[in-house]
Amino acid sequence: MAEKQSSWLKVDFHTHTAEDPQDKIGYSARALIDRAAALGFEALAVTNHNLRTYDGLLAAYAEKRGVLLLPGAEITVEGSHVLVINPGFPIQPGHAYTLADIPGLKTPESLWIAPHPFYFLFQSLHGDLFRLLPHFDAIEFSSYHNRLLDLNKKALRAAAEAGKPVVGTSDCHTFWQFGRTYSLVLAEKNAASIIAAVKAGKVEVRTTPITVWTMIRIIFRFFTVDKVWRLARRLAESGRPGRP
Repeated sequence: MAEKQSSWLKVDFHTHTAEDPQDKIGYSARALIDRAAALGFEALAVTNHNLRTYDGLLAAYAEKRGVLLLPGAEITVEGSHVLVINPGFPIQPGHAYTLADIPGLKTPESLWIAPHPFYFLFQSLHGDLFRLLPHFDAIEFSSYHNRLLDLNKKALRAAAEAGKPVVGTSDCHTFWQFGRTYSLVLAEKNAASIIAAVKAGKVEVRTTPITVWTMIRIIFRFFTVDKVWRLARRLAESGRPGRP
């Protein structure tokens, strides 16, 4: 039997869909998979907030379209976001994870990524990144950057000093974001090989900066539409009527 050969796979490790309980997203996981297939992605992780969207039916849907669906989630750890690909523990919505939990939750089969570590507004790790660096397998290069604002520079320095690989992701909340920043991973097309390749540094970032005007629109939306939607959702889930 011929051995499988590694190749450069187009991968996005950080995406959000309408199933996300925290953000208002206008497309489903299946629609994103269709988009990924159309753009030539070989692998994709749907990493909704504190929710494992991955299941057998969704993975089969992706496989039929030539896309390997990777299990994943963006969990909240003491108010900061952390990406976990192929988590070895059940993702519990509303569970209060602590920074001290991270070493115990890691498994050799999982990939832990520090997302947008120095970005404001994004529930980022900031200074906590440095003391937790031994427990992260990679650092994210975020799609949210342009010639005037690029907070990835500090992340790149931290990664270089710690000898950690960098992965490019879209962190998409809208369709137009998807495909602008992603990773090329030298691996076989399966989860174990992709995760091992990233840990070994066999990964490259591909990115297209967003415009200044688009960045302004994103910030405006964060403080208006998204904020109101989150408040309304919290009130609905608590069963309390809104106050004037």
